[in-house]
Amino acid sequence: MGTDKHQSGEARRRIAVNVRRLRMERGLSQEGMAELANFHRTYVSQLERCVTNISIDGLERLAMALGVDVTELLEDKIISS
Repeated sequence: MGTDKHQSGEARRRIAVNVRRLRMERGLSQEGMAELANFHRTYVSQLERCVTNISIDGLERLAMALGVDVTELLEDKIISS
């Protein structure tokens, strides 16, 4: 397995996982999250499904809405069941 394939889209995947996890921990729907961050609900859905990219400004808006530092959206947390 090559590192290029592994790294491609890795940040987007981390953001998707972290946004969904943090949103759910706060009991927010995608619509509620979108309203707090001033996004459309479908955009939040696309972020969580890794369908779209997000700008740095957008990351800051999400972080502020979730009450976390923007770096937390990029963390690679291993979720155990």
